Amino acid sequence: MLLLWSLLVIFASASEEADWLTLRAPSAIFEGDRIDLICQRKTDKWKIQTMAYYKDGKKLHFSNEVFSFSIPSAVLSDSGSYSCSATVRIYLRYYSKKSNSIKIQVQELFPYPVLTVSASWPTEGSPVTLTCETQPSPQRSNAQLRYRFFRGGRALASSWSSSPELQLPAVWKEDSGSYWCQAETVTPRVTKQSLQSQIQVQRVPVSNVSLDIWAPKGMVIEGESLVLLCSVAEGTGNITFSWHREDTGTSVGRKTQRSLSAEMEVPAVQESDAGRYYCRADNGHEPIQSKVLSICVRRTRGYRRDRITARVLGALCGGLGFIVAVLLLYCGFHKVSGGHSATDAPRDASSANPQGSIRPSSLPDTEELQPEYVNVNPVDVDVVYSQVWSIQPPEDSANIRRTILENKDSHVIYSNIKET
Repeated sequence: MLLLWSLLVIFASASEEADWLTLRAPSAIFEGDRIDLICQRKTDKWKIQTMAYYKDGKKLHFSNEVFSFSIPSAVLSDSGSYSCSATVRIYLRYYSKKSNSIKIQVQELFPYPVLTVSASWPTEGSPVTLTCETQPSPQRSNAQLRYRFFRGGRALASSWSSSPELQLPAVWKEDSGSYWCQAETVTPRVTKQSLQSQIQVQRVPVSNVSLDIWAPKGMVIEGESLVLLCSVAEGTGNITFSWHREDTGTSVGRKTQRSLSAEMEVPAVQESDAGRYYCRADNGHEPIQSKVLSICVRRTRGYRRDRITARVLGALCGGLGFIVAVLLLYCGFHKVSGGHSATDAPRDASSANPQGSIRPSSLPDTEELQPEYVNVNPVDVDVVYSQVWSIQPPEDSANIRRTILENKDSHVIYSNIKET
């Protein structure tokens, strides 16, 4: 009978203390916030043996005499109904006490970003602007956002940026692919990623291919340089330019570069380079060919000698004057230090260089001519030096040599130096 009475007392006491456990939690929770759940007891009348925390009826944590439980960084999926329970010992028996339930709603700190592009089908070489669009919640308007942009798995910048825009000055065919962005708050750190957007860069085919030539003196002269310029009116991306000779069916050059024109230089053109030429341009579409251009190479040496011969014959046959050819020999197997002439071009006898000149031996010292050649890389050679002069006919044709020296109207029309 006494035992029954004791049990009735214990049951009544437990019923009176049914709400002695209370669960406390923050009132407003955003993504990234810390959630501290505290299970409080109203009295220390009974000793707690164990404590557990629950979310939507499922046990989250179980321990001995631990009165708090924390979620370090809240996410949207942490929303739900939370409660706690404790196991107490009353006299010789154990009883389970359960707290009230609290509804926790984790609010979005900022929505998932949306990537927008200024052009999804841009042409090569044109600019594109990427924008990562999102805004923090009005209740957390002071949250600072930073942004990062990606193509495929590669970041387009080495660090985060405070600007939601990224300018791509010029995009090319190889820039086609999937683009996406990330937005992140600094404190607390919450990172979100956008969906992917596709960008397909369009290549403009080449058109209106033309071949032009450029020569330093306005004409293609043997031994001089020649530039073949291949250009297109339109075309984007890397363009492969190639030069071809039609009459031989050979390719003479090839370049790949990102420009509307390319040059091929021939440092010293030869007479054998004369022929019909064209060029092609290709940027991945169909190759386009220019019109055929005929190139004629002018023989400088032969042309000059033809002029000399014509003048000599014209003067001899016309009777308007005569040409005296003075062959000045400075050889006789006499050794001199000198070099070869680089050209057979006409030389003016008044050009002077006092060192290493060649002087005709038939003229006296007092009437010597100015030196015609400068010794370059001196070596001992046997040479023959010759000049052709053009003068007005003297009254005394017997004194031709003095006429050459004293006649101010005379001039050299041809000079040459050769090894014997």
